[in-house]
Amino acid sequence: MSNKTILRYTTGQRTNHWLVAILFFMAALSGLALFHPALFWLSNLFGGGPWTRILHPFMGVVMFVLFLGLVLRFWRANFFITNDRLWLKRVGRVIKNEEEGVPPIGKYNPGQKLLFWTLLACMLVLLFSGLVIWRAYFSDFFGITTIRWAMLLHALAGFVLVLSIIVHIYAGIWIKGSVSAMVHGWVSRAWAKKHHELWYREVTRDEHPDRPISKKG
Repeated sequence: MSNKTILRYTTGQRTNHWLVAILFFMAALSGLALFHPALFWLSNLFGGGPWTRILHPFMGVVMFVLFLGLVLRFWRANFFITNDRLWLKRVGRVIKNEEEGVPPIGKYNPGQKLLFWTLLACMLVLLFSGLVIWRAYFSDFFGITTIRWAMLLHALAGFVLVLSIIVHIYAGIWIKGSVSAMVHGWVSRAWAKKHHELWYREVTRDEHPDRPISKKG
């Protein structure tokens, strides 16, 4: 940590994140190609229909494994604390960029934490439902009713995941400095103090006696 910047993400964390992002877009595009005939033209990106069917589940499995790397790195920082509930009640001020009077938060705000757990839930549903409908290896072990329910859950989880990622991208662009942090790894002290004051205090040991750190709750 230098005098002017704070390390937010290490090289390994950033690499892990961008690999998941790349696999997500590949799996999403191939999944859309298989979802509806009107979108089948997307299969040309993967060498045609047969290759799309072959590659899609493998890309999904690799994406899940890489996502687990992010879960293992960040799950502790995504537990909710008392200040998060208070922050959500005053989220209107945050949206207006009027964060005075808004409770300080940790490394991730409540919106990011909700996104984290939503992504994990979607990934788990996609993994297990995907295994059920993976015809080449596993679908023979399940009845047609189970396969149909798995296909429905797979589509719903995929839909929620895509929407969540759209929100994630929009929020990252909207909060200036967020994308740069995931590209370069560093943020300014002013940025950290404004958006994630509890985390700022933790990494800089800059305490504010008037605004004590809340315990988990």
